[in-house]
Amino acid sequence: MGATKGRKANPEGRMPLKAHLIEARNRLFKSALAMIPGVILGWIVYEPLMYALTEPLRDISAIRGIDAQLNFEGVTTSFDLKIQISLILGLIIASPVWIYQLWAFITPGLTKKERRYTLSYMFASVPLFLAGIFAGWIIWPNIVRALTSFTPEGGSNIMKAIDYLQFALQLMLFMGVAFLVPVLLFALNAIGLVRGRTYLKAWRFTILGVTIVSAMAAPGSDVMSMFFLAAPLLVLYFGAIGLCMLNDKRKDRRTARKTAESEATADVATPSTDLEIL
Repeated sequence: MGATKGRKANPEGRMPLKAHLIEARNRLFKSALAMIPGVILGWIVYEPLMYALTEPLRDISAIRGIDAQLNFEGVTTSFDLKIQISLILGLIIASPVWIYQLWAFITPGLTKKERRYTLSYMFASVPLFLAGIFAGWIIWPNIVRALTSFTPEGGSNIMKAIDYLQFALQLMLFMGVAFLVPVLLFALNAIGLVRGRTYLKAWRFTILGVTIVSAMAAPGSDVMSMFFLAAPLLVLYFGAIGLCMLNDKRKDRRTARKTAESEATADVATPSTDLEIL
């Protein structure tokens, strides 16, 4: 009841700067607390995780006779790497919490309709982002094998452990962001910037681009890996186009109805206006 009265008294959600800073601090604190279980889990699973990340290097060494291994430079490098992996896992696991905290911090300044839209985008974005990261994890071995295939047999490929981890992280983040593209497409359509048919006109370039990226991620004769990578991206893209076109039809019907109502109102008002003139 009090919150409703506060909203009515302050419909724009205005707050003093000090109150904004206090709320930001509280939400950052909650986000940090949510990361703690993930950081602890990352610390525990560090060794099996690193074993899985470096499995492509062992495969290369066994199959092609290449000395592929990581180089931990410095005394504290391995410790720093463990800290980084723990923090990254904590950030990923806690992503639903800190994304919600960010949304809750921003929404007081939005209208009810805008809050409803942003909430739906948030619920769609989190699982898609995590699915993209998982897809990056799946294709990671193929990427490593492809990029190290240029090393001559009997040669050595000694990589910095930090660089190796950063490369893995960049790939998975790229895939996570790629899975968010449909949400961006629909958001642009929802605010009226782009219509669904405009997206559909570029379908040939989209298929070509997705195929090229999938072929790079699943090189060689591994056609199934390329298919399993390209299929979800294309399904998400064309699914987003379908939603955009449905949204366009709904908007067009609403606009036509409003136009008809306006014309009907104008027709009814015309005789009375003529009588007044007479």
